[in-house]
Amino acid sequence: MGAAARSALASAGRAANEAVSFVVFLLLDALEALLCVAYRVADYVAEGAWRPCYCARPSPASSSGPAGGKIVVSERGGSKVVSMLSATRLHLEDISDTLYARRRSVLAVAGAAFSSPRRAAAGVTVHSAPIVQMMLRGKAGGDGSNKYPSPRWSDCHCANCNPADTGRLFVHVEAPPAGDGGVATEEDVLFIHGFISSSGFWTQTVLPHVSPEARSRRRLFAVDLLGFGRSPKPADSLYTLREHVEMIERSVIERHGVKSFHIVAHSLGSILALALAVRYPAAVKSLTLVAPVRVVFSTSSHSACALSVSLSLTLALALMQPYFPVPRGEVGTQYVLRTVAPRRVWPAIAFGASVACWYEHLSRTVSIVLCKHHRLWELAFRVFTLYRVRTYLMDGFFCHTHIASWHTLHNIICGSAGKIDGWLEVVRDQLACDVTVYHGSDDELLPVQCSHAVKAKVPRAQVRVIDGKDHVTIVVGRQKDLARELEEIWDRRR
Repeated sequence: MGAAARSALASAGRAANEAVSFVVFLLLDALEALLCVAYRVADYVAEGAWRPCYCARPSPASSSGPAGGKIVVSERGGSKVVSMLSATRLHLEDISDTLYARRRSVLAVAGAAFSSPRRAAAGVTVHSAPIVQMMLRGKAGGDGSNKYPSPRWSDCHCANCNPADTGRLFVHVEAPPAGDGGVATEEDVLFIHGFISSSGFWTQTVLPHVSPEARSRRRLFAVDLLGFGRSPKPADSLYTLREHVEMIERSVIERHGVKSFHIVAHSLGSILALALAVRYPAAVKSLTLVAPVRVVFSTSSHSACALSVSLSLTLALALMQPYFPVPRGEVGTQYVLRTVAPRRVWPAIAFGASVACWYEHLSRTVSIVLCKHHRLWELAFRVFTLYRVRTYLMDGFFCHTHIASWHTLHNIICGSAGKIDGWLEVVRDQLACDVTVYHGSDDELLPVQCSHAVKAKVPRAQVRVIDGKDHVTIVVGRQKDLARELEEIWDRRR
């Protein structure tokens, strides 16, 4: 086949993909509208109140809040910063505008593609979604009449998903025995899992293979992030970066008196690991990132980096190229959303990302089917496999709520667009800790270039590419080797 024929075939394939995608997403837009109405009715019947969603038309940011306060939304580095102005000022909450400023119909998206990009001036007041205003008023001390019940009717009500202690994360702790024979720990290790996962990703793989000698000098902590696993899943949380980091601080660093520690993080956990490292520059001894997020640099001095992490199974995000510059005049978060979730049926990973990012109610339906009934699915899987396959990966995938995954997806993945580049520069210039990056050569979700991007920003970082491993098997299946390599990293910083 000649070059001209291959070019014509490729063009025909792209045209077919565009046409089929238009029809499919037009139908999904209609389904999303129907589900919006259905869930409004169901929420009213089950919870006795109408619950706003991100489909609702944004209302002016000057809407009055409690105690005469106002909700103000302003642009900073491509994301929105929401604050409550009142007698008692609410601390800033980073809310991604991809939550409430998405064009939800095929026709609107198509129109945007042919319109000139517009950028709001930094610091201007914009509009915010009613659901954001309601949640922030509750945080600022509203009357609570519209507060979300937790758990909601569409969430799982089991004890694992709804812990009694709602003020702290679930933390798996392994510490040397106390007493006369015990040895005082020199330092600690914090393990952070990725998106739609749990501490079991570490406790069932790497931790059992940490040597007794390493355990005798260190405490090992593995957390379930806010909204996932056995940690609290507040229905009125916006699951911002600040909330995730502060819960780790409260549940691990403050509660257990951590003074000096190493961080080991996978995928999405790499974002939180960098945030913690910047927050505790003198305490962090080493930073190990496993299949980290990609760093995407902007062509504009006002638009910083953007990032993407993987979603498990079909709800996966992957970018089509190692880097994509944010054009001048575009808001970084919106550009990232359109790039990682292009509303196309092919490749399949783009379709999964588009459904996960654009359709609030459709993804809630998936969550009801899988997460609300996770015990049934887990039992069915165990019976089907005759109890021969361990299910810790399934446990992590199923044990979350839609509110947690939806807001974490937008506020952490898209909303951190203006932070990663700066954090890496701080790690490079102000921290003395070792930086090690692991990546599988067969990782289809996040290519190896993601790890090389980290080294480009932090030249002292060591990048280790493991042949034949993907986004999960970079840990699962080589846990013994990884445990030994981690001990070598920790020992270098003694």
